[in-house]
Amino acid sequence: MRELVVLGTASQVPTRTRNHNGYFLRWDGEGLLFDPGEGTQRQMIHAGVAASQITRICLTHVHGDHCYGLPGVLSRMALDGAAHPVHLHYPASGEQIVQALVAVSSPGIDLRLHPHSGAGPVADGLEVRPLRHRIETYGYLLTEPDGRTFLPERLRAAGIEGPDVGRLQRKGSLGAVALEDVSIPRPGQRFAFIMDTAPCSGAEELSDGTDLLVTESTFSNDDGGLAQQYLHLTAGQAGDLAASGKSRTLVLTHFSSRYGDDMSLLAEQAQARAAGTAVIAAHDLQRIAVPPRRHLVRETADHYDGDRVKP
Repeated sequence: MRELVVLGTASQVPTRTRNHNGYFLRWDGEGLLFDPGEGTQRQMIHAGVAASQITRICLTHVHGDHCYGLPGVLSRMALDGAAHPVHLHYPASGEQIVQALVAVSSPGIDLRLHPHSGAGPVADGLEVRPLRHRIETYGYLLTEPDGRTFLPERLRAAGIEGPDVGRLQRKGSLGAVALEDVSIPRPGQRFAFIMDTAPCSGAEELSDGTDLLVTESTFSNDDGGLAQQYLHLTAGQAGDLAASGKSRTLVLTHFSSRYGDDMSLLAEQAQARAAGTAVIAAHDLQRIAVPPRRHLVRETADHYDGDRVKP
């Protein structure tokens, strides 16, 4: 399963209906928790997310609304007896704050710290890019390796069926038949997480080709001066990111409390500049599925994906 669970959508100040930041991504066997602000542990209970499901925690930066929920989450994992390693990624300049947050949490889990100080991979399939904020900040990109989609009619014409399909996929050829003869490229899925930033090249790189793009939308276009002053994005600038990256789905979050509960204006402003992208103004406890893979081709009623048949 690949699904985003939105735990909180407020920026700086929580409201009656919006908790501080918190985002849990189910990605196959991994559970990635992004930017746990205050109250994240309680929001996880409401959302039905068990602390034991978390395998990685990713902090974009160490402003309080993005990390003050960390001790509670770690303590809950210890209480629940999480036996697997938990990897914590964060900007290296935030080391002192992260160490303090870890120090006040309950011991008992295998917590592994991974500070980073530049663009590049930080784990298998997980990369970071620097953003432009008032302190060192990074966005995260999770990518699936590209694969191939089998074309059933070509498989039948080549006389390949059953377990031989899996063998062909693993080996790249079977007799005189090459993998490329009976399949087409299938781009891997891409998920990007972008918080507090002004427009910058790092944000553009992260959004490129994303299936699901989660980005801050702190201010409306009318408050562009405030966005520039505090190095945040307007809704329109979030839409620009999605448009330039040809993102399939844009999730807006990290809303200023000045706009109350109705974020339809911000969604409209982002949509106006992100034609072709589905725009969602997130609300707390919302579940958003990662869109299906791109470019699945059907030549008959069925297609092969690896050695499994899917309708």
